Amino acid sequence: MSIKLLSGIGLSVLLSGCISASGVSDNAVDQEAKKAKLGQQLYFDTNLSQNRTQSCATCHAPDRGFADPRDNGVGGAVSLGDDGRSLGDRNAPTAAYTMFSPSFQLTKDGKYIGGQFHDGRENGLAGQAGGPPTNPIEMGMPSKAATVGRLKENPDYLAGFTAIYGDGIFEDADKTYAAMADSIATFERTELFAPFDSKYDRFLRGEYNLTSQEELGRTLFFSQQFTNCNVCHQLRKSQRHPQEIFTNYEYHNIGVPVNTAARAKNGVAADFVDRGLLDNPQVNDPAQAGKFKVPTLRNVAVTGPYMHNGVFQDLRTVVLFYDKYNSRSAKRQINPETGEQWGAPEVAENISLKELETGPALKEKRIDALVSFMKTLTDQRYEHLVK
Repeated sequence: MSIKLLSGIGLSVLLSGCISASGVSDNAVDQEAKKAKLGQQLYFDTNLSQNRTQSCATCHAPDRGFADPRDNGVGGAVSLGDDGRSLGDRNAPTAAYTMFSPSFQLTKDGKYIGGQFHDGRENGLAGQAGGPPTNPIEMGMPSKAATVGRLKENPDYLAGFTAIYGDGIFEDADKTYAAMADSIATFERTELFAPFDSKYDRFLRGEYNLTSQEELGRTLFFSQQFTNCNVCHQLRKSQRHPQEIFTNYEYHNIGVPVNTAARAKNGVAADFVDRGLLDNPQVNDPAQAGKFKVPTLRNVAVTGPYMHNGVFQDLRTVVLFYDKYNSRSAKRQINPETGEQWGAPEVAENISLKELETGPALKEKRIDALVSFMKTLTDQRYEHLVK
């Protein structure tokens, strides 16, 4: 299988032994190709979980937008662990397009950006890939050494790791584990995770004509007058950039309520507060409590439930939730999924009102148009999943 690497060596490198546009040698390209193929095998390997039932692909399924397609008894809001009973407290974010997130950092203007996970606690893909295997409520392996023991069971791994990382790679469990994470990260930097072939991308290339509703949604989305969407969900300030990720990688508290249904089943204490960015070990500023990383909108139509805790099932509900900050309509203060008022913010402080209150209230036609446009951000292979 030929895999195209999108970052790490260059956007045009083919992992079949060619020379990249940047002049990278055949050997370097071949080495990355081997890492990616090893990472692919690791990504789908259920033997790297305690009960041999779960792999990276379980919660980040390639055929479902790299999100968790399982119901898990909670409407898919959070993921079920390898032990068959443990439930998380945050929704599994898509692994698609995550390669483009910068390392976690504090910018010159005092904003945290980047990193992996909802709170940015890992700087890069390798750090993220190394988390789930030893997480007790995810893949459940007791230690890195135990995980390496599983790797040693497979002759292909013994040969593959040695060929890529050297003869002594299995002498130190920490180094072996890091190599495993590095290989998975390399696989996650391939074109499979970021094909840029949605209807929107094809529209930019002149290969697809937007419907009138999709075009209205596109106009509204990128408008600085009629919506606030692009305040956070546009990285490159040109709506015709061929590789827009639809996130600026910042952190915001938008007043998301507790997912009480998930909490009722996952055993998390009733008085627990998910502090988001403030729970990142690199952050100790109370003003960051309740903030979560702005997610990509690519494949958003097929990767629900939504928000960091999966509290909303429908994409249209998300748009209505945002609109409640600008609409005086009594109808907009009701969650259509519950028929009741929107739940109180889990963290009432630090809400990004400046961003949320930008733009006027939206009429139904414009809400439908925005949803229609966001559906055009679906990779071509998932278009059949769009409702």
